[in-house]
Amino acid sequence: MNLLLYLLAVVRGIFAFGIMSLFITAYGISCIFIPHTKERALKLRENYLKYIGIPILNIHIEKQGNPISTPALYVSNHRSFTDPAVACRYLPAFVLAKAEVANYPIINKGAELTGVIWVNRNDKTSRTAARSKLTDTILSGYNILLYPEGTVGKDAGTLPFRVGSFTEAAENNIPVVPIAIEYKSHKDLWVKEKFVPQYLFQFSKWRTQVRIRFGTPITDNDGEILCSKSYTWINEQLKEMRQDWAEH
Repeated sequence: MNLLLYLLAVVRGIFAFGIMSLFITAYGISCIFIPHTKERALKLRENYLKYIGIPILNIHIEKQGNPISTPALYVSNHRSFTDPAVACRYLPAFVLAKAEVANYPIINKGAELTGVIWVNRNDKTSRTAARSKLTDTILSGYNILLYPEGTVGKDAGTLPFRVGSFTEAAENNIPVVPIAIEYKSHKDLWVKEKFVPQYLFQFSKWRTQVRIRFGTPITDNDGEILCSKSYTWINEQLKEMRQDWAEH
């Protein structure tokens, strides 16, 4: 790795995560005077991503479509640890995240403050509890963002989707909004096993280019159909988004 680019990644990290810590601390102090609410916390995350995190990391986003105005279940393919940051730049949502992320310093505190549902995907009890909380959260007026592949995918198409959350959506008349996300560089895909090596690998380049598309809501009383339609739409969009990138 070029030393200057390595140093660029380190400096970016110091600023991005350092300022994140300041945001969290300042918000905690402000709660002495202004009560903590989910809306305030989600707005804090949006402002951090919009004005601090994404600009510092020099992530250039091409967006197509928008979130809908009513609470929904948003499902996205999973490419990189930056996927939630890109999506939540535009989407106020609680994120269903793997329990391992709770071990990431600073990021875990920011996630807990601004809305996360931890799930151990290898534990059936944890998965069941997460689906129940998912439903309760949406029915109480908030969005949920999850990654039905269950892990990151590096191939052209997605991994198979897990149907459990789609079944919850179908049974509770919750609209499902598919999201497709794709990166131009292979460095942005999660190819390292650990977070720190992946961060240094990903951000030891000048720019990250990413495309994200929000689909239209899908409703059905059959979870398998919701899953299949979301899977098909996302894979179609991934193929389209890569077309002109593949020419270079």
